[in-house]
Amino acid sequence: MTHSRMLFGCAIFLASFLLFLVEPMAAKQLLPIFGGSAAVWITCLVFFQTALLCAYLYAHWLTQARSARSPRWNFHHTLLVLAAASAIVWTLRTINQNRGLNHPFLAIFAALSVSIGVPFLVLGATSPLLQVWLARLENGSVPYRFFALSNLASLLALGLYPMLIEPYFTLHAQRMTWCCGFLVFAVISAMLTWKTRSAAQTPKTEEVRDEIAIPPTSLMHKLLWLLLPMAASMQLSAVTSHLTENIAAIPLLWILPLAVYLITLILAFQFPKLLPRSILTRLLVVMLAGLGYMLTKPDGSLPLRISILFFLLELFLAGLFLHSEAYALRPVRRSETTLFYLLFAAGGALGSFLIGIASPLLFSFNYDLVLSFFATALLALVVLWPSGWGERLVWTSSTILMLVLVFMLNKAFHRNTPVAVRNFYGSLRVKQTIGYPAAVTRTLSNGTIQHGTQIFTDELRKPPTTYYAEDSGIGLAMRWCCPTSGIARPRNIGVVGLGAGTLAAYGKPGDKITFYEINPAVEPIARNLFTYIRESGAQIAIVNGDARTSLTQQPPQRFDVLVIDAFSGDAIPLHLLTTQALELYKRHLAPNGILAFHISNQHVDLEPEVALLAKAAGMQAMRVSTPANDNLGEFSATWMLLTNSPTFFHEPEVFNHASKPTFDPKLRVWTDDYSSLLPILHW
Repeated sequence: MTHSRMLFGCAIFLASFLLFLVEPMAAKQLLPIFGGSAAVWITCLVFFQTALLCAYLYAHWLTQARSARSPRWNFHHTLLVLAAASAIVWTLRTINQNRGLNHPFLAIFAALSVSIGVPFLVLGATSPLLQVWLARLENGSVPYRFFALSNLASLLALGLYPMLIEPYFTLHAQRMTWCCGFLVFAVISAMLTWKTRSAAQTPKTEEVRDEIAIPPTSLMHKLLWLLLPMAASMQLSAVTSHLTENIAAIPLLWILPLAVYLITLILAFQFPKLLPRSILTRLLVVMLAGLGYMLTKPDGSLPLRISILFFLLELFLAGLFLHSEAYALRPVRRSETTLFYLLFAAGGALGSFLIGIASPLLFSFNYDLVLSFFATALLALVVLWPSGWGERLVWTSSTILMLVLVFMLNKAFHRNTPVAVRNFYGSLRVKQTIGYPAAVTRTLSNGTIQHGTQIFTDELRKPPTTYYAEDSGIGLAMRWCCPTSGIARPRNIGVVGLGAGTLAAYGKPGDKITFYEINPAVEPIARNLFTYIRESGAQIAIVNGDARTSLTQQPPQRFDVLVIDAFSGDAIPLHLLTTQALELYKRHLAPNGILAFHISNQHVDLEPEVALLAKAAGMQAMRVSTPANDNLGEFSATWMLLTNSPTFFHEPEVFNHASKPTFDPKLRVWTDDYSSLLPILHW
């Protein structure tokens, strides 16, 4: 039996390792197809939670097969073969880059289902399935500690991916290695299935008598098996969404919250008494209060390290509490084990669905964090109600305060906000204030990041503001791109990323400016709440959809200046910063045309990576940094200008403002098959 237990443990460990290793790989593969949006990972997270629910449902169905002659055993063998074949196909073929974007949520679900759906189902079902099978072979209780082992393997996979796998291996190499691991797992799983099938029999009389002697779990406890994991999953999705939307859509920031989530599962199932309930609940109250206070300042921001630390600590305390309470309510009956896991997984899927899909559809503003805090406080009140009036008072107050915070945030968001829109690509908000010089000022924000400002006075309405001032890198590129015998000719400008349409302010009669914008909610805002487009002298065209896909489908545009200024919050679409993307941009440039990369960023230093791209493409590159001017609404900005023009960087004004970029010898140039933001993060 010791040998069997070790083999079962190895299978569970390998399955969980492969399960959580494939998650960032599959999500990263989808990022370019959907514009590099941070919402890609949140939608993937919903898919993974839903697929895990299906896997647990399958495990529950399969464990009902007691007889060795049951057709369910044959079905499982067939499913293993299909999963192995599907893994091989996913490894060898690439996902269609021109997939329709009308319904991104459905498109991501379809892409993941077709590519890794069957292998994910088999891997997800392994842990609960083998625990029940081992209990039958040993005629003992269900080894719940194997659940902690599976989460430990998952945590190991998540830790290895950003540190060792992503920085050193291409996506193709990652998929090949993963496929080999899955084939090994499939062989081991087939052996254990055959071993368990050979030992399958009708339950012994003593086993049936024991099941009858133990009373069934109450309906209230079963409901908490669902709701407690739901609140934990809401916390995970909300924190992940906040970090990736306002920092960067990179695997590291997907993985950190998920790793913390898994640690809470490990501690709850392996060391349930590590942190006494009384201490845990007090710490959780303090964290909810602290982060609740932070949320009362919706326009504020914190340094990267402090922000990540605060939210991960709150997620840890909330997840540990919720998962510990769920574990404390686990069933005693062996026949209810897979039902427990099934409802646990259903709660996880429901929580991720509420935050990842339902919330963007229902609300114009982002209430994800405060709603997850409210759900946590309410469930704490329910499970701690029997503990006495002290706990009842604390958590009743916390629940009420969280509900009040929802209404306070709603009021704060609506204040001075003529328009707010939320969709798959983020939360857009136009804020109207009276600023310097006593003029109406409108600002477009995506998350907490500003993407355009206009000051409505006769003197300041038309000049470009924020990152696009006339002395900025893009201002120099616009002014000196096209001199001919001292006379400026009409210009053809391409801009990836619309924002408030600020760059239209540079348009003069005869010019043509083409904007490429993936978010369909941006164009109505830019046209109706800002006047840059309406008052531009240039002919303005707006192409909807992902810029790279659109440029691929268009004939050469011969742009004098092509501006790469696409951000989702503060997140960078990496597929716009690869060698293949740069070759595409060069195809659309006029001779001696200029590529202008906007690299202003709070958390990521893109300068050395863009410098590497320029070097790989054989282009000259210079950095232009300019300070802020609050009186004119100008922000500090950093631009990288790339060109093959022999004269542009020798223009006196350009020469005086530009400087050579820095190179980092440790970096590798990004390609469609390789990218890693970890080495260039500002911690």
